[in-house]
Amino acid sequence: MAGSSKNGKNPKSSKSGATKSSKKASKSTRSTSSKTSASRGSTAAKRGAKSTSSRGSKSSGNGRRRGPRLTTADGAPVGDQENALSAGPRGPLLMQDVNLIEQIQRFNRERMPERVVHAKGTGVYGTFKVTADLRRYTRASIFSKKGKKTECVVRFSTVAGERGAADAERDPRGFAMKFYTDEGNWDLVCNNTPIFFVRDPYKFQMFIHSQKRHPETNLRDANMQWDFWSLCPESLHQVTWLFGDRGIPRSYRHMNGYSSHTYSMINEQGERVWVKFHFKTLQGIECLTNAEAAEVIMHDRESHQRDMLDAIQGGDFPKWKAYLQVMTQEQAQNFRWNPFDLTKVWPHADFPLIEFGELELNRTPKNYHHEVEQSAFNPSSFVPGIGPSPDKMLQARLLSYQDAHLYRVGVNYRDLDVNRPRCPVHNYLRDGQFGGMHDEGTGFPNYYPNSIKGAPQPDASFNEPPWELGSVTVDRWDSRIDHDDYTQAGNLFRLMDRDEKVRLAVNIVESLGGCRKDIIERQLVHFDQADANYGRLVRRALEAYRNGEMDDLHESVQPHA
Repeated sequence: MAGSSKNGKNPKSSKSGATKSSKKASKSTRSTSSKTSASRGSTAAKRGAKSTSSRGSKSSGNGRRRGPRLTTADGAPVGDQENALSAGPRGPLLMQDVNLIEQIQRFNRERMPERVVHAKGTGVYGTFKVTADLRRYTRASIFSKKGKKTECVVRFSTVAGERGAADAERDPRGFAMKFYTDEGNWDLVCNNTPIFFVRDPYKFQMFIHSQKRHPETNLRDANMQWDFWSLCPESLHQVTWLFGDRGIPRSYRHMNGYSSHTYSMINEQGERVWVKFHFKTLQGIECLTNAEAAEVIMHDRESHQRDMLDAIQGGDFPKWKAYLQVMTQEQAQNFRWNPFDLTKVWPHADFPLIEFGELELNRTPKNYHHEVEQSAFNPSSFVPGIGPSPDKMLQARLLSYQDAHLYRVGVNYRDLDVNRPRCPVHNYLRDGQFGGMHDEGTGFPNYYPNSIKGAPQPDASFNEPPWELGSVTVDRWDSRIDHDDYTQAGNLFRLMDRDEKVRLAVNIVESLGGCRKDIIERQLVHFDQADANYGRLVRRALEAYRNGEMDDLHESVQPHA
């Protein structure tokens, strides 16, 4: 997501992102990265060679394994798969070569529209195990008893890049989960950051446009990115996170996941609380510097995907501990800022983490297109006891994700195996393209109410309790007024040690340094507002950038205490 106008040297990894070799010199780090990439490539090559050898041992005399008879899509036997039907050896083709026509038509339709965001991704299966009783907060069956296990599918992704983008780019990461509960599918759509760039859904589409390609040049443009950020000060908290040490995870296994949004939980007594979800990696946080990421991308653009698949297929199953933050309705009403603001975190001192489960990923897909590309995660897929909050961004996503799946995959996307609930489904939804793949409504009408014996009926016991909104006024409330956009961004900056602050400034300047002067000046004001030392440090880094001193930046830029 982050544009870069010049790829400068980034001296060190952070403490959180350092590998065992991160304390060595930069040259040693690059060498280690190269050797690691080469080792992975060698391992993959050996695996491929072994697989090929194994297949060869079962081959027939002509070197090809004896398999089933080749057929058309309709099941008719195919006699020749190498020679088109033509009028003479040099003549034109015949339209009656239906097998060839079928293959051409199918080839032209193999690809579906890619996701408008989170296009590049990796999907795997796993198990979620409850480690603490949450019945105090929710009636959701998935959390009904300690030790209960639920199967799930998880898709990791980058955000701004296309389907062919490199994995190791500076960009937030998606962390979407679908839990196949006994009460239906529950989707939890997370990122690897606890906040986001904007709080009002009007800005979301525009934000994504600013991070994509310029409509005239079709190039990624740092001016577009920073122009938007500099005009939206609420983005500063996430920008500080993005250009900090955690901006480029070493792999999907070495990052956390956060719901970012606030959700509701409702217990058997009809009591509602507000919650945020956290998934903390048990592999440890590891990240890449700009220089390390460039080295990784040079050798392997699918580094994150390969790392995940290699780990699981090698029996090294990644795990995350799951935590909740809980806020009562009374606390939300009296809190010092809007608790549903997506650009802010809830302080852990006020709302401590409560452990409730463990996620383990332990199985890889057999067909990427069927199980990953066609997977669809929807924030509006709730189960009884879990629901939305007044978070405006979440409210908009309840529509936008579902609508995107209907367009991209089709109206019956939930009938695909990866999206299909593992519990019985009974409703009055019918037909549509590819409808009836798993028809469980046979014999029932497609309308309600009806007098047909055995037809599906609603159960009022699953209704949510009412929200008490009090006296409210419907209006277009200005999302820029009465919001503190700088304190939490400044707090994040002040949490960093000296070297982390220097790397933050370096990363920012490598992206911002080549932008228009008015954009730079506008953004510097935001850094100043967050912390005077933040603005001062970025200005010194800019000076080094303009003087061609980026290689010496670690020594030449000294943050104030």
